[in-house]
Amino acid sequence: MVYLRDTLVLDKPRRTRDGYLAVRARAARVGVYDYAGFEIDPDNVHGLRDQATVKVLRDDATVFDEAAVRSFIGKPITNDHPKEPVTAANWRDHARGTVMGALRDGDYLAFDLLLTDAETIAAVDSGKRELSNGYGVDLEIGSFTAADGTACQARQSRITGGNHVALVDRGRAGSECAIKDGKPSFAICDAIPADVLARLTSIGDTQMKTLTIDGLIVPNVSDEAAAAITKLQADNAALADKAKAAGDKAVADAATITAKDAEIADLKAKLADAAITPAKLADAAKEYADVQAKAKAAGVTVAADADTAAIKKAVVDAKMGDAAKGYTADHIAIAFDALTKGVKAADQETRIIPYPATQDAAKGATDARRQWLNNKATAYRAAGQA
Repeated sequence: MVYLRDTLVLDKPRRTRDGYLAVRARAARVGVYDYAGFEIDPDNVHGLRDQATVKVLRDDATVFDEAAVRSFIGKPITNDHPKEPVTAANWRDHARGTVMGALRDGDYLAFDLLLTDAETIAAVDSGKRELSNGYGVDLEIGSFTAADGTACQARQSRITGGNHVALVDRGRAGSECAIKDGKPSFAICDAIPADVLARLTSIGDTQMKTLTIDGLIVPNVSDEAAAAITKLQADNAALADKAKAAGDKAVADAATITAKDAEIADLKAKLADAAITPAKLADAAKEYADVQAKAKAAGVTVAADADTAAIKKAVVDAKMGDAAKGYTADHIAIAFDALTKGVKAADQETRIIPYPATQDAAKGATDARRQWLNNKATAYRAAGQA
């Protein structure tokens, strides 16, 4: 995390025990920067290519954007700008130190720098002190006005990523962006000399527009190509978001289906347990007859339509009175068994009609009727009318 502050006191360079040079130094500022026309508009799309100087505004929102500042942390320090972006493939050729931290110093962005190369440290000791950032940036062409009233033809709208911080003889940000120890200031030239213009084709503060594609820095991209690439990147990001959303929904739907399947299986099990079977009917009839017989033997009269639970409660209430108030169904069942233990009505066995005895009863009734009819048919014989 990068923490920005409003003020700081710049430290003087100091040597570590290993001979490295550690220093906090301003490396970028808010305000107006001078660029050559060919840097801003190489294809002359905006008619600026042949201008010696184009003033470009860099405001607070761009310089101190947290993501932009953070992108410089851990990036290499180089001795002059390399002709190519610094990557893992060429880091050994260009890196002379590391950017260790960043913070705000008024209108400046300051970096904590650690130079680890003896030749570069010697260059600093010899007076090479100014700094210049190498980074990708998006530009807007138009009419802009700086805080001091300076008219600008372009504005840096977004720093897309820091690549390196270069130690240079003269940086575009001015002499204030330098490793300080009382070195005299240098004025910024309005017109850039031809030999300087040739050097300004390197990466960093010298670029018109740079894009980062899958971590690769692509310099000097035209407006049309940049727009097309940016749109493709946005479309790819949108497709990735949609794919992720679809995947998340599929996972959620699968979880819902699994939960429903479990719920259905549980309901089926409960239905199976609750299903009425001949055996359950026989057991219920036997229990009812037994409870009813015990109630009668205990001398408790119950309603003719009382079920098993009601009969048990009537017996418990009759025998225990107020002591049974508040009893649950389980309490009543236990109390009933205790109160009627050993009680058995004489006619208990004859009152139990096990299932499917109803079918035998129907057959018995039919046989009895048939016998009655036969008796009627032969009754005259019994009366002496043969």
